[in-house]
Amino acid sequence: MRKFVHPTAIVNKGAKLGTGVQVGPFCVIGGDVSIDSDTRLHGHVTIDGHTKIGSACEIFPYTSIGLPPQDVRYKGEDTLLVIGDRNIIREYVSIHRASSSGDAVTRVGNDNFIMAYCHIAHNCTLGNGIIMANAATLAGHSSIQDQAVIGGIVAVHQFTRIGAYAIVGGFSGVAQDVPPYMMASGARAKLYGPNLVGLKRAGFSHQKIALIKKAYKIISKSKLSLKEALKETQTQIHDSPEVDALVEFISAKSPRGVLR
Repeated sequence: MRKFVHPTAIVNKGAKLGTGVQVGPFCVIGGDVSIDSDTRLHGHVTIDGHTKIGSACEIFPYTSIGLPPQDVRYKGEDTLLVIGDRNIIREYVSIHRASSSGDAVTRVGNDNFIMAYCHIAHNCTLGNGIIMANAATLAGHSSIQDQAVIGGIVAVHQFTRIGAYAIVGGFSGVAQDVPPYMMASGARAKLYGPNLVGLKRAGFSHQKIALIKKAYKIISKSKLSLKEALKETQTQIHDSPEVDALVEFISAKSPRGVLR
């Protein structure tokens, strides 16, 4: 497919558009924007700042990508937004480039489905294969690992981590880290055990799921301290990359603490 730019779109001369890029009506693209091949902008899409978008993405009307961060400390510094390949970004989504703090990059990986009205704030990091349902909101410096699912109208506190294959129920407020493979939900989100349905759908074997359940019982249901529970988990469960990842996630230093 050849590159196409609708005559009503405004594309700054400095912008770089790959082969097969489709720019619909009334889009506005800034001069520091780079869009790789076969990405489609449906119309009324605004992309600005130092923003790089990968190939084969589909971006729907009224999205705002790469605009300045909502951070009172930001004073116009050169910061980045990097979005990977094959992402679907639906109507009215906002994804901001980074503030000057941290590594000054907002990152979105590959194959993510970002539904309408979602917000991804400055310095957030998203992995691959993530689903964010309508109006889910990530505050600055949040991170979401691969294959996590964030329900509709969820608010995630800044600096909070959501682990791989975790699921957060709709209408939740997440103020602490959600470990990998787990379910969390509630106005102040609480942990409700392993994400069994999600793990089965993702192809996890019965043996792998059983080990994750066992680790959860040791870490969350025993009367051991967290340090003791993690040590006991490693003592009882061997040769499980999933449990190793769970222990590593919980052991890492976190400004928010981890739901247990």
